[in-house]
Amino acid sequence: MGLLMEQTRSHAYPLLFATISGAHLYGFPSADSDFDLRGVHLLPLKQVVALDLGEETVEREGVHDGLEIDLVTHDAKKFFTLMLKKNGYVLEQLLSPLVVHTTPEHEELKAIAPKCITRHHAHHYLGFAATQWKLFGKDSPPRVKPLLYVYRVLLTGIHLMRTGEIEANLLTLNESVKLPYIHELVERKLAGPEKGTLDAADVEFHQREYQRLVKELETAMKKSTLPDQATGKAALNDLLVRLRVTAG
Repeated sequence: MGLLMEQTRSHAYPLLFATISGAHLYGFPSADSDFDLRGVHLLPLKQVVALDLGEETVEREGVHDGLEIDLVTHDAKKFFTLMLKKNGYVLEQLLSPLVVHTTPEHEELKAIAPKCITRHHAHHYLGFAATQWKLFGKDSPPRVKPLLYVYRVLLTGIHLMRTGEIEANLLTLNESVKLPYIHELVERKLAGPEKGTLDAADVEFHQREYQRLVKELETAMKKSTLPDQATGKAALNDLLVRLRVTAG
């Protein structure tokens, strides 16, 4: 954690928060998995009003004492705008329990997050799952890793539509749905490349499961009591104005 905290302390701009995303958040990190740090930074006012806008997105990756760290942060305005769209990814980053850096404004932002969730977030997870399924089909033999991402996003989407809550950890999600193959797939990924592939019979089974869960997510979206539009814009705007004024 010390190395991760050092990356946040050396950031060019003040951070509202930085959390861990990726495989560590999803519940199936391998021993060599890199650390995906995601967060929000705050541009100073002079870089916002100037003709040349400051860095809306900061990306930095490297190996530190043998640990591969990939850091991506967005300026508050860009991140808040993404929160008002059907972007489940930024909500997962915001609400990640794996917190490296936090502030009181981070807590305020998390309190606003439920007002940004709509039934249309299902489209984000359906699209993400379709992309990962295509990646899964491109490898020969097919690898377990993209398949785990397929199941993770579909189960996250179904859970969100039914409960209004963001949960990105696949093993936690599976505690309620109890898909018997999830733990085996995670174990195969963690065992390394030699066990991290599937044969043709496995692929046929998982294709049926993929199609079944897609339909389940579509049904959950139709039945969801989540609103059609986000209602958090005013609260986000108020927070952003206060942040800019404070930053000066």
